[in-house]
Amino acid sequence: MQTIYWNLQADADSDNKAEVLQAAGRLLRQGEVVAFPTETVYGLGADGLNGAAVAKIFAAKGRPADNPLILHIARKEDILPLTSGLTANARALMEAFWPGPLTLIVDKSQLIPDEVSAGLATVGVRMPSHPVAAGLIAAAGRPIAAPSANISGKPSPTDAQAVWDDMQGKIAGIIDGGSCGIGVESTVVDTTAAVPMILRPGGITREMLEAVLGAVEVDPALAGQGDFKPKAPGMKYRHYAPQAAMYLFEGEAAMQIPAVAAKAAAQGIRTGVLCSEKIAAQLPQAENMLVSAWGQDTQALAEKLYSLLRGFDKQQAELIVAEGVGEDGLGLAVMNRLRKAAGYQIVTVSGGRLCAKSGTLLPEFMLK
Repeated sequence: MQTIYWNLQADADSDNKAEVLQAAGRLLRQGEVVAFPTETVYGLGADGLNGAAVAKIFAAKGRPADNPLILHIARKEDILPLTSGLTANARALMEAFWPGPLTLIVDKSQLIPDEVSAGLATVGVRMPSHPVAAGLIAAAGRPIAAPSANISGKPSPTDAQAVWDDMQGKIAGIIDGGSCGIGVESTVVDTTAAVPMILRPGGITREMLEAVLGAVEVDPALAGQGDFKPKAPGMKYRHYAPQAAMYLFEGEAAMQIPAVAAKAAAQGIRTGVLCSEKIAAQLPQAENMLVSAWGQDTQALAEKLYSLLRGFDKQQAELIVAEGVGEDGLGLAVMNRLRKAAGYQIVTVSGGRLCAKSGTLLPEFMLK
């Protein structure tokens, strides 16, 4: 398949933008798959009411069939035909945060194909704020089912080049709308529960949700334990993952990153280090060490996280050691992505020595 590439960067002519969106909308109505930018990450879209079209998303990504998709709409009222009923909490969140990076889990209507909901009685719906996404949904004239536009399990794409790298020849078109602003996927909240529950943290933080709803719970499944049927994308499988083995150093363990990275590099292991500028300043110069650092701003890390992880792949890193961040605000979403990218290989300190959570076996050089 030949993939059409449309460039709709900020300086593109407005008439050309309209023509591109109409052309991409026609492809969606014809049952094809088109990648497009949102304020969070790039999405891989298909007609959300066409099960055969949605199946092409799973084929392009290599996505497990029990991993549900999110429907994207252009207007708040467009959710009404997609659900059998909205709770008061759902309506309150719609008013507070739509359009924006918030997905609501609602009871689905009979319009929703099983390919979208993975056979569940619920479906995720969101209204993106990105103008290109909103324009494409309007041009298609129907809800767009869309996960992130990457090979399943890899870091999500926050620019069109990353989509091209993964999806060229697999989908009908890619709309380049520039880099995404938030950098991590939308927050997913189950509004069908008695107490609204965060199934996936994202750009709308727990604190923001609590300011509107009061009590909000976090799904224990985010800890990555147990076998369950996911109600939202990104819950069950390893996601956002680079090719190299990755270890996440949390709390006091972060101070051991310079020593660990130096030992690994000295053994000839091509070692990627994802850390704050404070830790980066303590790293030695080493031929096999690849350093990606951020400042103190968690938002800045969220924006760059996936591109940094993809960068380690391009530099052929064999090992990645990453520093954790605090879980307040956007930090909850960043840590969720880091833990899943590392496959929950989490390093902590006990009795002054490095140790691992959840039975992770640490390399010998980390134990000495």
